[in-house]
Amino acid sequence: MGSRGCPFFRLPLLGHHPTWRSAKTAPTPRPPVSTPALLAERHTRRLPRLGLLALCGAYALPGLFGRDPWRNADLLAYAQMKGIAEGRIDWLAPTLGGVPTGDAAWLAHGLGALAIAGLGPFTGPELAARLPFALLLVLTMALVWYATFHLARTDNALPLPLAFGGQPAPVDYARAIADGALLALLATLGLLQLGHETTPELVQLFGVGLLLYGLAQAPWQFAIAAVCVPLSLVVLSFSGAPAMSLALGLGATAVCAGSAYPGVQRLAWVVGAATLATAAAATGVDAWRWRVAPPDAMADWASLARQWLWFLWPAWPLALWTLWRWRAHWLHRHVSVPLVVTAVGLAANFLMGGSDRALLLALPGLAVLAAFALPTFRRSTSAAIDWFSVFFFTLAAAAIWVIYIAMHTGVPAKPAANVAKLAPGFEPQVVWPAVALAGLGTMAWVGLVRWRTGRHREALWKSLALPAGGVALCWLLLMTLWLPLLDYARSMRVWIDRVAAVAPAGDCVSVQASPAVSVAALDQDGRWRVTAAPEVPAGCAWQIRVSRQGPPAAPGPEWTWVADLRRPTDRDEVTSVFRRQP
Repeated sequence: MGSRGCPFFRLPLLGHHPTWRSAKTAPTPRPPVSTPALLAERHTRRLPRLGLLALCGAYALPGLFGRDPWRNADLLAYAQMKGIAEGRIDWLAPTLGGVPTGDAAWLAHGLGALAIAGLGPFTGPELAARLPFALLLVLTMALVWYATFHLARTDNALPLPLAFGGQPAPVDYARAIADGALLALLATLGLLQLGHETTPELVQLFGVGLLLYGLAQAPWQFAIAAVCVPLSLVVLSFSGAPAMSLALGLGATAVCAGSAYPGVQRLAWVVGAATLATAAAATGVDAWRWRVAPPDAMADWASLARQWLWFLWPAWPLALWTLWRWRAHWLHRHVSVPLVVTAVGLAANFLMGGSDRALLLALPGLAVLAAFALPTFRRSTSAAIDWFSVFFFTLAAAAIWVIYIAMHTGVPAKPAANVAKLAPGFEPQVVWPAVALAGLGTMAWVGLVRWRTGRHREALWKSLALPAGGVALCWLLLMTLWLPLLDYARSMRVWIDRVAAVAPAGDCVSVQASPAVSVAALDQDGRWRVTAAPEVPAGCAWQIRVSRQGPPAAPGPEWTWVADLRRPTDRDEVTSVFRRQP
């Protein structure tokens, strides 16, 4: 495949498209209908590439270094990856404490285990496990950009020509829309934490981005689409989401079958066959895990609505505006392709009782839909978004700085007292490189505000520059200034050290009545022989029980209570340690 045929070699994201921009043009399937986009060439001026790359780096890199795996999904996945890398756990039958987990995310766990085995001796296992998942996050950003770029180049997505000329070139218009989609993805609140974890959902997110890119490429490069779409279904199925793979495959088949592009119609047969084959393979290896629990009470519906409001912000109002303004174009691929991806993610979230990890997979499609709202905005709407972003994120950044200063100086007194109350025992230390990075990020935010309000007022992507920059700023400040505090509060390190002060290393510890995250914390630490079996082995001298209903009772007459331990940031959970009598 030559460089003229593959966009990754010409990199229009970076602005290098001297010949590729006109080398490939899709056949016009039908005369274009009237579109709501009416733009002049000045509206598609370039977003500075260096600034865009710096924004992506400020979003993807913080949180990668200097922390332990955090509670729940992050720690559970890491414990299995580390166990596989050390040979204690079977890759195809993962366990924790010797008990099967029932987790079928083999691709994600294998990826993390390979990274730990290869890079762990040089970087440490925690950082080694995060590196491939951080790369997947960056690749997802690139796939969303390129998918939007190709969708925006189709005839029915282009703006109407002006009476006296001066309309933007298709490639400039597509690049501006793609910039907006990437900014919308970065600005979405739901991606912030889940996108920086070491969990199978990040592999699934990459699979959704690959599917979106493959469908967008279909009119331009059939061979690329015929590889990317089936590969994305395999990635989803073997990273713990075969049901999502089946639903997205069926939706993609319907979109391709209804297309007026001959090449895309041929792709429908490929996608359909790949969908059935992937579903059959997932069945053959027992990868299906049903977690259907739709909301059935009014409180559940209200909780689901609140989740959608904040998790999908600010992309959801823009996506709704796109569906309204482009309502005559729902069957055209620049709307139908991201709409199918978004609809499957929303449906999965609903059927799984409000699972935020299922909702995460709707974000790539939602970001693309949000981008197509930009050419239809009025100036007053854009100004409202800008002013809200300036005030909200400036206040949020100021609060992070004030609380950080209070932690170290005691002034203001109330924030310092709140930190001491919520994180007893935490001793703050000044990490000057982190403070310097936080200062640079804050100055960059001030510069972005001045740059946005002072110039480029007509750029198409302007309405999403401040929301994306504000989210990146707050994440950077949290992962530099607050990282020691958050790591103290959300990791299990202090709890593990307190257990180690009671139970000697190398002994057998039974955790039969403990939550999975406690089992994972002890299992990945490697100091003890951990078992979560229902029956305590005869040679096991220690037993740990974790309860949120007060200290648990002794498991039997042969067990003697030794100590009650607590995580410093959890008032309700009690860990009782028992020792078997000789």
